[in-house]
Amino acid sequence: MMKKEIIATTNAPGAVGPYVQAIKANGMVYCSGQLGIDPTVGKMPETVEEQARCSMNNMGAILKEAGSDYSQIVKTTIFLTNMEDFAKVNEIYKSYFGDSYPARSCVQVAKLPLGGLVEVECIACAE
Repeated sequence: MMKKEIIATTNAPGAVGPYVQAIKANGMVYCSGQLGIDPTVGKMPETVEEQARCSMNNMGAILKEAGSDYSQIVKTTIFLTNMEDFAKVNEIYKSYFGDSYPARSCVQVAKLPLGGLVEVECIACAE
């Protein structure tokens, strides 16, 4: 029988809806999409670059709580409200990984919750 564990940390913003930050099941972590909210102030910075950093940092905090890290990510999805921001977000995104990048999708969406400019979700391995 599959064991499912809810992952929650105060080092990343809480969910803004009826979902959890992540679920750990069968050695995998399924991380919900992370907006670029700065957890120290509870708000999103103005620029897409700052939001991308916050989004990746939030995801990292959740992965750490689950016993994982960026090196264990196997798949990410990036949601952008403007594909013109792709290069800016890509520069920040790649700085979180060494030479081993995960599989990834990046899509433009009409709108993100709370007026966000970028959101990142992932699936990672965990012991």
